[in-house]
Amino acid sequence: MTAEFFMDLDDGMTEYFREIADETVSRFGISRAEAVARINERYHDAEISAYPDLMCHEFPEFWSYGLYYYPDESGRLPTGDEDDDAGFDFARLRIRPAPAKDSPFWTVEE
Repeated sequence: MTAEFFMDLDDGMTEYFREIADETVSRFGISRAEAVARINERYHDAEISAYPDLMCHEFPEFWSYGLYYYPDESGRLPTGDEDDDAGFDFARLRIRPAPAKDSPFWTVEE
């Protein structure tokens, strides 16, 4: 566990999760604290291998969409790839609520 993330991560995976947080902040305009809280809520009990974990076969932006949105009614989420996402109807997506402010997932100050 690091100061910001609940998971047991090596240096490479810590950097990868920081990149996911950065993508989530830049794509959705939320605070870094909220992005880290969303990551902690989603992955707190996940077993993450040393870098490169299987997660690394996707770019960080791919994971950021699942942190911020629920899938559409067909089960799809954007991938973060402009070609793949061309024509994707973002209006069909619902935003996931952020973790409760009093939850332990908030490890970074706003």
